Amino acid sequence: MSVVGGCALNHYAPRGNTKTAEVGLMSGDVTDGTGRPATMADIAAHLGVSRQLVSLVLRNAPGASEETRRRVRQAAKDLGFSPHVGAQSLRRTRSTDLGVVFTPAHSTESEIIEHIYPAAATHGYDVILSAQTSTRTTNHAVEELLGHRCAGLIIIGSPLDHAGLRAVSRRSPVPVVDVGSGRRNTHYDIVRSAGDNGIDDMVTHLAGLGHRRIAYVDPAAMPAAALRRRGYDRAVTRLGLPADVLTMPGDYTESDYFDEAGSAAARLLLRREALPTAVVAPNDHTAVGMLQILLRDGVRVPEDVSITGFDDAPVARLSSVNLTTVRQDPHLMGVAAVEAAVRRIQDRDHKPGETVVATSLVERGSAAPAR
Repeated sequence: MSVVGGCALNHYAPRGNTKTAEVGLMSGDVTDGTGRPATMADIAAHLGVSRQLVSLVLRNAPGASEETRRRVRQAAKDLGFSPHVGAQSLRRTRSTDLGVVFTPAHSTESEIIEHIYPAAATHGYDVILSAQTSTRTTNHAVEELLGHRCAGLIIIGSPLDHAGLRAVSRRSPVPVVDVGSGRRNTHYDIVRSAGDNGIDDMVTHLAGLGHRRIAYVDPAAMPAAALRRRGYDRAVTRLGLPADVLTMPGDYTESDYFDEAGSAAARLLLRREALPTAVVAPNDHTAVGMLQILLRDGVRVPEDVSITGFDDAPVARLSSVNLTTVRQDPHLMGVAAVEAAVRRIQDRDHKPGETVVATSLVERGSAAPAR
């Protein structure tokens, strides 16, 4: 993997069909010694062959014997040769890169990317990453990827609303997939988890444990905040429970946003005369931030208050946290995002669609029957 600008690029050498005649190969130790990156010309000069023949072998094109291929590849390895991926991309008649915009501050997005790589490789695509941060917008990241001539764009967790994403898709010459919380539209594909159903299931689970005072922490800057909040509102209305929502504003791209939202919510609860018997957070880091503040104040979890999260992020699985949560499968999310992009790359007349990935309840030790 190499890094260009703000992007991490992963490429493989493309195949070609150029033919050329072989010439004799010289034997001997392979060294460069100049301190500069080795080139195909260096390999050719050392072995006494043409640069065209070296190029043919390194592109895995037909026209060279197995012995020739072995010698060229060994020389390339010994010289430390690395292909110039940018030049390769420019020579292609069709882009084989998928651009992915993500927020590195959030671990769940990295988990989705982990599954995007093999899914893209299955279709013959490489992956280029571009980050959106507190100092770098989604639009900056998109423009960078378009500059690399990506065949499609996958945008994970963008703070842009529908109007903003629609504007991105209109100026993009390639298909756009939003991995987040949007709804089916005619401009870009949607891949999302059933976040409203997941939160509804969690509230229903807690009610089944006897909880009647179930609070909800709403990190309003989270792209999926409105969707997950709908699940809470729907569940408490159906179950006849009082709504208790703590809204936490902030900057989604900040690395500590979710943890601090949970901490702030816990401090608000501690000022009350009585705590709720359970608190639902639509993000695991928000739940952990709350857990730390409550425990520090002597509140027992789950004996005094049950706390639950959403995502099943790595932090939720730690034995020291052991968080009851809602899982959205990052494998299914990553595969669905690639499938949506490739489908429209291969058929530009295909209409944008919506893929909803089911969630599941993960019971651990942070929730217990109400007392």
